[in-house]
Amino acid sequence: MSATEPTSKFNEIFLSSSPHFTKGDTTQRIMLTVLIAMLPECVYGVYLFGLRAFITILASVTGCIVFEYLFQKATKQKVAVKNLSAAVTGVLIALVLPSTVPTWMVLVGDAVAIVVAKGLFGGLGSNVFNPALTGRGFMFLSFGGAMSAWFDPATEVSKMNWLLTGPSNADAVSSATVLSKIKAGSFVADSDAIWQYFFGNRAGCIGEGSIALILLSFVFLLVTGIIDWRAPLAMVATCAVCTFCSTSFDATQTIFALCTGGLIFGATFMATDYATTPVTKPGRLVFGAGCGLITFLIRRFGGYPEGVMFSILIMNFVTPFLNKLTSRKYGYGKKAAVYTGGAK
Repeated sequence: MSATEPTSKFNEIFLSSSPHFTKGDTTQRIMLTVLIAMLPECVYGVYLFGLRAFITILASVTGCIVFEYLFQKATKQKVAVKNLSAAVTGVLIALVLPSTVPTWMVLVGDAVAIVVAKGLFGGLGSNVFNPALTGRGFMFLSFGGAMSAWFDPATEVSKMNWLLTGPSNADAVSSATVLSKIKAGSFVADSDAIWQYFFGNRAGCIGEGSIALILLSFVFLLVTGIIDWRAPLAMVATCAVCTFCSTSFDATQTIFALCTGGLIFGATFMATDYATTPVTKPGRLVFGAGCGLITFLIRRFGGYPEGVMFSILIMNFVTPFLNKLTSRKYGYGKKAAVYTGGAK
C-alpha cells in the first residue's frame, strides 16, 4: 500500500446477497435495447397516424425525462436520467395512446407514471406497478372520451396528407371495435381481413397497429436476452384458449381477438417488466396465465372491450406473493429419499 493512498480505500467491505453472478449488463444497455426494439412500432405508428403520432411520442419521452429529473432534484437524489429508463417509459406510454390525445393529457400521464408510480415508490426497481400502464390507467379513467376516440387510417383518402399533418379530432371515430363486436356477439369474421390486421392498417393505439412488427420486436428482445418467453407466451396462450372455447371453437374469431387490441403489445413490452413481474420461472408462467385469464374475463364479461391494461396491473399486485410461493432457498435442494432397509 502506498503511503499516499488513503487507508479507507482498503478498509471498504461490500456486502450483497447471493447469488453472486452477473452477465455484465447495465441498466442503460438494457433500456437502450428496449428502445431499439420499439423503434419499428414508432416508425410505423408515425406512418399510419401522421405527424401527430410523432409529436405524441416526442412529448411523452420529453415529459418523462423532465419529470424524473425534477423529482430526483427535488428529493435530493442522484439524477439518473442517463440510464434511459424514463425514455423507455415515455415511449411505452405514447405507443399505448390514440394519436388524437391532446399533448397536455400525455404530460399528465407522464407525471403520474414517473412521480407517482415510480418515484414515490423508491425509483427504478422499487415500483410495484408498471409505470407506463399506471399513467395510461389514470388517463383512461380521467379522460375516457379522448382515450376511446380512435382514428382509422383506412378512412383517409390521401396517405401523404395524414403522414404530414396527422389526424384531427374531427377525424377520430368511436365506432365499435372488433373486440366490442365479439363481446356483443355481432362480429362477422372475414378471413381475408386477418392479414390486414396482422400487418397493420386499422384504428387503434399508435404502437399496436402491426402485429408482425411487435412479434419481430419480441424475437429481438428474446434473442438479446432482455426478456423471458414464459410470461408473454402464457398470457397469449391462456387468452387464446379461453377465447376459442367461448366462441364455440371459432378459430377465425380467436385470431381476430389476438390481433386486435393490445394483447400482443402488452405481452411483449409490459408483462416482461423486470420490477413488476416475478423473478422465478414458475412465477412468470403463473403471472402470464393470470394476465391472459383476466384479459379474457374483462373482454368477455366486463364493462370494457379491452382488459390487457387492467390484467397486468392486477397481476403486478400479485407478483410479490408469486415470488414468495415459487422461490427456492439457496442451500436447500430436493429432499433426499431415506433408505429404511429391506428389498427395493
